Amino acid sequence: MTSRPGVARAASERTYLPSGATIAAAGALAVYFAEAMSLYFAIAIGSALGGVARFWCSGLAARLLGETFPWGTLIVNGVGSFVIGSFSTLTGPDGRMFVGSTARQFVMIGICGGYTTFSSFSLQTLDLMKDGEWLQAGTNIGGSIVLCLVAVWAGHALAVALNGMKLT
Repeated sequence: MTSRPGVARAASERTYLPSGATIAAAGALAVYFAEAMSLYFAIAIGSALGGVARFWCSGLAARLLGETFPWGTLIVNGVGSFVIGSFSTLTGPDGRMFVGSTARQFVMIGICGGYTTFSSFSLQTLDLMKDGEWLQAGTNIGGSIVLCLVAVWAGHALAVALNGMKLT
């Protein structure tokens, strides 16, 4: 059926053009995803840098101090906690340095998170203590230690069991 002026088209022949609101919503969604992907990319790059730094620092500590005690992990956790504590304070709302949220997340979630998650645990515990939430801070400390030790034991036990299984 050919469309003529004044004659309605059949439903199968109608073409729908997106409205201005639809186009605006699609554009806003595209911008949102582009910004989100930029943030994810920044965090991914920071995580990679932090992971490489952890590997290097742990290896250096093992060469210099020996491997009978996990000096590398202890040093990495201490340094990471120091970095996230000083950076978050310097760049926070009352800090001396203005740093955008993407740059803060690049350093704090990306680099520090890739370097050591202990830094995030330490900062969150400090925030609880600064807020006077001593019970929650203590629970976070004790709970993290107990949970992580139980989890590492459970993971170890599962892996030992899986190692003993025969695959057919």
